[in-house]
Amino acid sequence: MIINKLVKKISNASIITLAMGLALVPVFSATLASAAPITGRKLTLSSSAPSATGVNYAFSTTAALPTTGTPVKSVQIQFCTTASGTCTTPSGTFSTSSATLASQPTGVGAAAGWTANTVTAGSLRILNASNATNPTGNVTVSWNGVTNPTATNTTFFGRVTTYSDSAWTTAVDSGVVAVSTASQIQVALSVDETLTFCTGISITGQNCGTVTGSLVNLGTGSTTSTSTGTSVMAASTNGPGGYTITVNGNTLQSGSNSIAALGSGGASVIGQSQFGINLAGSNTTPAIGSAITGTGTAAALTNYGTNNNFRFTSGDSVASVVTPTNANTFTISYIANIDGLTPAGSYSTNLTYVATPNF
Repeated sequence: MIINKLVKKISNASIITLAMGLALVPVFSATLASAAPITGRKLTLSSSAPSATGVNYAFSTTAALPTTGTPVKSVQIQFCTTASGTCTTPSGTFSTSSATLASQPTGVGAAAGWTANTVTAGSLRILNASNATNPTGNVTVSWNGVTNPTATNTTFFGRVTTYSDSAWTTAVDSGVVAVSTASQIQVALSVDETLTFCTGISITGQNCGTVTGSLVNLGTGSTTSTSTGTSVMAASTNGPGGYTITVNGNTLQSGSNSIAALGSGGASVIGQSQFGINLAGSNTTPAIGSAITGTGTAAALTNYGTNNNFRFTSGDSVASVVTPTNANTFTISYIANIDGLTPAGSYSTNLTYVATPNF
């Protein structure tokens, strides 16, 4: 009789326990069933460099949170080495302990009152215990001050969960985002000291590859008109002190006879023995020359850059710039006058222009 009663009590207890277990199952299942995946989600890092510090982690969605009728009071992104299963925090330097909100989040409810929480290692968290506003619109939550994992070219995952309480306890919706560290690609370029310089009779723009010619033909000397001609030169340099261009050579000569050089500079005077040059752009007597072109900053020096003033002294500097410069193209104007006593002959000279960069 005693044994029968004992068996009956045990059986009743088992039935009660089983009933309680069955009663709990629908409740747990209903909680999971109410969750919905967060769609259009991504996590953007301001730097993917391994062990980078002060990195911005910005979570965003292209759609509103699926939550309906339930204000979100806390959000967590838990970082793991896998997308599911047991969460192992990325190893090495990864840290969220110094994370701060970059700005107030949007799309999760209230426009203000959200704060960051760094108590849980390996997670980025925000909370607003007083939020009573339902989520609406696209979500943005941005944290500063994260330190990336140490491993290079390694993917890790953020498990995102929204909660209806401010203690990250009652989950509402969730989703996973994948991010990765990456090797930083170093791009190297060596720039040597440069000087580009050319002379000729014609050039296209400042392209020394197009320069042609080397003969300035002044024609036939006359006591009633000035003989003229032009040549060009282009120059650029990355020298910190820019460059200086000098002219070197002799005046026009025929054997032992010569045309007088305008050693001190002066105007072209018909009927006088004269040879001179300048780099001016608006000569009127005679009408010859062109303005300096190009994006550089070089200029003709005063003795050779004044309209209607011609000069020639071997070794003179004719143009310069004191800083690195892009290319300029100069037009050099030549004038020759003769007097009635100038001996007949074929007069010529070889002039050499030298560009010296200042490094």
